[in-house]
Amino acid sequence: MAMVCLSDFEAYAKKYLPKIAWDYFAAGADDCNTRDENILAYKRIHFRPRMLRDVSMMDIRTKILGTEISFPVGIAPTGFHQLAWPDGEKSTARAAKAMNTCYIASTYSTCSLEEISAAAPEALRWFQLYIHRNRAASQHLVQRAEALGFQALVLTTDVPYTGKRRNDIRNGFRLPPHMKLKNLERDFEVCKMSLLDPSVTWNDIYWLQSLTHLPIIVKGILTKEDAELAVRHGVQGIIVSNHGGRQLDEGPATIDALVEVVEAVQGRVEVYLDGGIRKGSDVLKALALGAKCVFIGRPALWGLAYKGEEGLRDVLRILQDEFRLSMALAGCARVSEIGRHLVQFSKL
Repeated sequence: MAMVCLSDFEAYAKKYLPKIAWDYFAAGADDCNTRDENILAYKRIHFRPRMLRDVSMMDIRTKILGTEISFPVGIAPTGFHQLAWPDGEKSTARAAKAMNTCYIASTYSTCSLEEISAAAPEALRWFQLYIHRNRAASQHLVQRAEALGFQALVLTTDVPYTGKRRNDIRNGFRLPPHMKLKNLERDFEVCKMSLLDPSVTWNDIYWLQSLTHLPIIVKGILTKEDAELAVRHGVQGIIVSNHGGRQLDEGPATIDALVEVVEAVQGRVEVYLDGGIRKGSDVLKALALGAKCVFIGRPALWGLAYKGEEGLRDVLRILQDEFRLSMALAGCARVSEIGRHLVQFSKL
């Protein structure tokens, strides 16, 4: 089967992954409206392409926090990659390195930070953190990540409690016995999600800043009010995210929330986005509305399920090619030419 677009990888993963693994990756909260709206919202945004622009030489590179990546798509933090491929997050890290882009490793990885680091030394790696009730364990994770050369800390803000994902409840989802949450096994009896600390507040940004020299990015921001608070508390970046629709159902699609956040931030920190990216043209729309870079979650897992590192490279390469083509057809030869003038929202 020729893998032509990301939905081909989705179909493959749905067919060949065990049902319990597929359901876990695919799950949204409650009715899954926000999960689905993340994708549908892109269809309401249309291009205003410009003609007779010299697009014979294309430059799709960009920088995030000062580091150059080959194109503005990175890999979002998702858990349990060994459910998709035996080598798990090691394959993810290698694919990101091969494509010269950023991989955000999850607290809930099935490979340790040490294994991820060794799999792709010199790669651009950020570390995603959940703050647990056991603060000493969270502090230990931050210090391990910094010592291993991870280049930023991504604090997930939208999980004081885990959202209700119906199929996981029906399936009695739990990790298979041979898999472990490698980053946590030193500190906890593994995989009790009640370990998350629901008392975390903005003041804990200051606590994190006292632990590390790494830049801090907050993930899960959807409003101008929280964007303002993030800037006020000295973060270096914001990821507009609704956790792939897995937390609060009926929240906004991330591409819709992006506009509000970008306007509030006014260039003071970099703004990124995840959720609903399925085509290179989606990447172009997100950048036109002010995102510096986007991150893919489920599509990365589909790539792993297909052929591990090679499959994930294929997913990234398809997005890269589609993004380059969309840029050219819209009349942009370099990323710096992408702007709000390039898109319009469809009128209801």
